[in-house]
Amino acid sequence: MQVRSAVIPAAGRGTRFLPATKAVPKELFPIGDQPALQIVIDEALGAGIDHIVVVSSRDKPAIADYFERDDELIGLLDESGKTQLAERLRSIGTDWRATVVYQDEPRGLGHAVGCAREAVGDEPFAVLLPDELMGSSALLAQMNGVCASTGGSVVAAINVPRDEVGSYGVIDPAGALNADGVIAVRDLVEKPDPADAPSNFILTGRYVLTADAWTEIAALKPGRGGELQLTDALRAQAARAPFHAVVSEVSRHDTGNPLGFLTASIELGLVNPDLRQPLRAFLDQLKR
Repeated sequence: MQVRSAVIPAAGRGTRFLPATKAVPKELFPIGDQPALQIVIDEALGAGIDHIVVVSSRDKPAIADYFERDDELIGLLDESGKTQLAERLRSIGTDWRATVVYQDEPRGLGHAVGCAREAVGDEPFAVLLPDELMGSSALLAQMNGVCASTGGSVVAAINVPRDEVGSYGVIDPAGALNADGVIAVRDLVEKPDPADAPSNFILTGRYVLTADAWTEIAALKPGRGGELQLTDALRAQAARAPFHAVVSEVSRHDTGNPLGFLTASIELGLVNPDLRQPLRAFLDQLKR
C-alpha cells in the first residue's frame, strides 16, 4: 500500500490570470524564489513519494520544459558556487522522477486524473491540486498512513462555517472525528444547500486513492457542468469500501485567484528564512 506516485492536474488554462497565462502557465508563477508547482512537488517528496505525474496540456509546453535536464545550467551553477541549487536541479530523474502526460480536451478533474493511469499503474496514488499550497508534508504523510492502515481511499478536509459549504464538496460522516483528526466517510455531496449539508467538513485539494479508483474513474459519466467529476468516482468508492477523511490543521493557501496567489506569496515569504526579514521590514514600512 506504499504510495509512490502523485498526480498533479495542471492542464487548466488559468483564465482568471489572463493575460499573464497566455504565455506562462500559472503553475510556474513564482512564489518567492520557486514556482508554485515546485512547492507542491516538494510536499509530495516530503511525504515519501518519488514519482511525480503532471497532467498538462499541449498548449503549455513550458510545463514539460521545466523538467528537462539542463546540464549547461547545472554546470554554471556549480562553477559559481551555487552547489545546493545545482544539486536540486540534478536530483530530477535521480532522487525522484517526473512524467508529463497530456489531457487533450478539458473534460473535468475526473478525466484529468484518469489521463495519468498508464503512468501510475495499478497502485495507490495521491492527487494534489496545484491551486492549493500546504504549509508542510505532514497532512499528505498522515493520509498515506491512513490509506495503508485502512486499505481504503482518503481525502483531506477542513471545517468551515455552515454558510460556506455550498461552494464545495462536503463529506457525509459515518462516525465521529477521532483524536487523530480522522473521520469515516459514508458519502460525499457536491455543493449542497447549506441547510441540507451533512456536515461542515469540506474537501480540500489532497486525495490518496487506492488502485480500484481507476475503475471508477474510467466508468464516469458527465456530471455537474457536463464534466467528468472526480467526486463521483470517490462516492462510488465510499459506497462499497473503507473511506476516510483527515481533517487538516496544516496551513493552506488557495492560489486559484490573483488575490489568493498574492496573499500566499506574502505569507510563504514570511516563513522563508532568506526573505522573512526584508519582507517584514517592507510590510512594516507600508503601515506608516
